[in-house]
Amino acid sequence: MQKNTFAPADSARAATKNIANSSSRGFFQPLNPPMVDWQGKSVWIVGASSGIGEATASALHALGAKVTVSARKEAALQDFATRHPGSRALVLDASDQAAVQAAVDTLLAAGPLDCVIYCAGHYNAMRAYEMDVSDMERHMRVNYLGALYVLQAVTPAMLAQGHGHISLVGSVAGYRGLPNSLAYGPTKAALINLAETLYLDLRDKGLGVSLISPGFVQTPMTANNAFDMPALITPAQAADAMVKGWAKGRFEIHFPRRFTLWMQLLRQLPDRLFFALVRRATL
Repeated sequence: MQKNTFAPADSARAATKNIANSSSRGFFQPLNPPMVDWQGKSVWIVGASSGIGEATASALHALGAKVTVSARKEAALQDFATRHPGSRALVLDASDQAAVQAAVDTLLAAGPLDCVIYCAGHYNAMRAYEMDVSDMERHMRVNYLGALYVLQAVTPAMLAQGHGHISLVGSVAGYRGLPNSLAYGPTKAALINLAETLYLDLRDKGLGVSLISPGFVQTPMTANNAFDMPALITPAQAADAMVKGWAKGRFEIHFPRRFTLWMQLLRQLPDRLFFALVRRATL
């Protein structure tokens, strides 16, 4: 009997060759359909009372999108609607599953949704020796479970209509474990994994999926940080980067790149080197 000598390395080379050969069939095309024309598009932004969400809603409204903004803070939403004629305010606690479903039912009654951006977030810096499990649960409810509630409500409708885009706002804090990120980081790591899985499941069914990975952005959430925030940018700069990333059809839109590229490099380092560098830079 002839011995099978097909090694794992041979399998890897064969797979690489197949991928390379697929370039003519669009391998190097954008991972998502580029979103360039926002005129008349129906966009729902969850977590839009301030910061990145508000700035993104404002930017898309300026590009002609029909924007609906949601958050818990009614006064902030009404102020946005006043300043952006034609937009709509829909008060929502994203951690309330029944409320999320009711909000989606209301939105879909007015027509299909073209794009949903989940930007709701909760953040408190936390160390392991100051662990507050109740606050960690709050992080999980808002940052992760809220996204699941929105996805469960909107995905069937988008699949039925045959188009749509889902964008989840994560963070480079989800790349690897970092000091002060005991509660926040794991929720963003979960969103990263979720976005990748969503892309694999939904892309061939006509839906786009993108992951937003900001570095430090000047928002009410980061205002209380008692540590240096390198490459800090404004919410308007963040929104501009997102719009440009969508226009290029990117899956992951990370910014500012002068900071996030370093964070992506850290993801690839061996544990020993990663821990040494992070300790030296932050402790």
